[in-house]
Amino acid sequence: MLIVISPAKKLDFKSPPNTQLYSTPNLLVHSKILIEDLKKCTIEDLTKLMNVSYGLAEINLKRFLDWSTPFNTDNAKQAILAFNGDVYDGINAKSFSDKDFNVAQKKLRIISGLYGLLKPLDLIQAYRLSMGTKLSNDRGKNLYGFWGDIITDEINNSLEETGNNILINLASNEYFKAINKNNIKADIIEVVFKENKNGIYRVVSFYAKKARGLMTNFIIKNNINNPEDLKSFNLENYYFDEKQSTKSKIVFIR
Repeated sequence: MLIVISPAKKLDFKSPPNTQLYSTPNLLVHSKILIEDLKKCTIEDLTKLMNVSYGLAEINLKRFLDWSTPFNTDNAKQAILAFNGDVYDGINAKSFSDKDFNVAQKKLRIISGLYGLLKPLDLIQAYRLSMGTKLSNDRGKNLYGFWGDIITDEINNSLEETGNNILINLASNEYFKAINKNNIKADIIEVVFKENKNGIYRVVSFYAKKARGLMTNFIIKNNINNPEDLKSFNLENYYFDEKQSTKSKIVFIR
């Protein structure tokens, strides 16, 4: 079983990591190409490209200009500990033992606009680059064009390493679109979390993000390999809803 999730815009490079384990991203050669394009941007360019304030654009231009290899534990941090959004609150990797990190390294992948596909312990340097960014490049008009089938091929390689043909989608639509589903050599199962609002069940983004993280934590902590075992997930009052679920979609409600 392989899980895919999205990155986070918020970052934490101040807290010390709770593990000495780390790895190196497989697709840095492609990241370097993007960085060279981004270094040519002005602050004004980035405000429009990234749809952010002047201040945030200034911060991110400095990040792009400072970005350099090789990565080490002095200039970079493990991805699962560096990302600091709602999903990662749910994952709570700060509670992981080294055993948990090793399970995560096998089971979890993070789709990234800059790094393509990350293992949890891959070292990264600070950045902000959403997958939906319309950065024109030699490969296309946006990041989807830039990455093409590279992310898909990398996921297939990871699936082969796990010896399992199940891909669990816990990523947002923006990031999962970077995968060519037709070329994935696995059965794809989407996990959906819905809230009861006046008798109608619907996805609420804020809660769904946290729940995706909780599910990721649940899979890693319990070293789950069978999708059927996901149905026993019951954290924060969620429970499996058989009526709304299908073979390719597992729905939880509360």
